[in-house]
Amino acid sequence: MSSSSSPSSRKSASSSSLHPFPQVIAVTGGIASGKSTVSRLLGEAGLFLVSADRVARDVVIPGSHGLQKIIAHFGEGFLDENGALNRAKLGKHVFQNPSAREALEKILHPLIRDRVRALIKQGKEETALRPIVYEVPLYFETGYDYPEVDQVVVVYAPKELSVQRLIARDGLSAEEAQQRVAAQMDIEEKKVKADYVIENTGSLELLESAVRALLPMISEPLAV
Repeated sequence: MSSSSSPSSRKSASSSSLHPFPQVIAVTGGIASGKSTVSRLLGEAGLFLVSADRVARDVVIPGSHGLQKIIAHFGEGFLDENGALNRAKLGKHVFQNPSAREALEKILHPLIRDRVRALIKQGKEETALRPIVYEVPLYFETGYDYPEVDQVVVVYAPKELSVQRLIARDGLSAEEAQQRVAAQMDIEEKKVKADYVIENTGSLELLESAVRALLPMISEPLAV
């Protein structure tokens, strides 16, 4: 497949019974692969969008139970001058310390999961049969902990390209960028597990074309 060309599919058609509810499509991939861009494009096309990253921010706003748990474990040194979570400082700390990253995930993942499930339920009530897009960076890493998900789209970029993007986007050193890529499941393994793969190694225009090609694939009733 050429850069950001038509998405590949591992789904086979079936004439058996069809999924009666809105499909939930997980959009995942490696860090800096383009997940957020693909999800945004799907949302602009009229699909109901749920973002795990946005939920992750919401569950640690000042005064929240999530932020209180983070302070209790990591201390107030990870707050900024306004009492909000210093996400950059905490992110750097946990990516350099696997045990700290595991502790943070144990705090956040249950809170994120519960909120995401509530949003998916809301989406099913509001969207008739339009698909619901769930943008989730760590879908496979968290043990497929979302039975609501019907199909998985992996946005693919080689590890070397993701490292380059992180350096340019976030101002990380090469070592820091490599640590963040290595902290997630190998993108090649995610690619194998996907129902659909969008390769994002080219221009935004090519990525937009790939998303347009994906839309009818994920909008059809799901055979069960």
